[in-house]
Amino acid sequence: MNIRIINKSTNPLPHYQTKLSAGMDISAFLEKSIVLKPLERALIPSGLFIELPAGIEAQIRPRSGLALKKGITVLNTPGTIDADYRGEIKIILINLSQEEVTIENGERIAQMVIAKHEQATLVEVDQINETERGAGGFGHTGTT
Repeated sequence: MNIRIINKSTNPLPHYQTKLSAGMDISAFLEKSIVLKPLERALIPSGLFIELPAGIEAQIRPRSGLALKKGITVLNTPGTIDADYRGEIKIILINLSQEEVTIENGERIAQMVIAKHEQATLVEVDQINETERGAGGFGHTGTT
């Protein structure tokens, strides 16, 4: 699948780091570094604009290495970029560590996964079918 993209940043286009990667790394496009204090969040620009086909979304997810090493994650994960969005891709990062963390221009801050999706029609009814699980959720299978 080809996706049209404009890159107004000085960074390379997002790309897969390995042959079987699901996500492409997205880099920060910053005029100057941003320091995130503990529990502080910021909207980080990428300089990227994409044109997704109908039925396709781009999901923005954290990078596991950044989360483990620095305590930085994507706040609304996964973030969704809809096919009709034409604005700049921006990433909401949050610092969950107890230390200040500096985000530098060109630093890989998130990953983007391209995924198919469908739109559904909701049909309002008075009853839904029962299952063995029923309303069990939020860890109910781990209890005895």
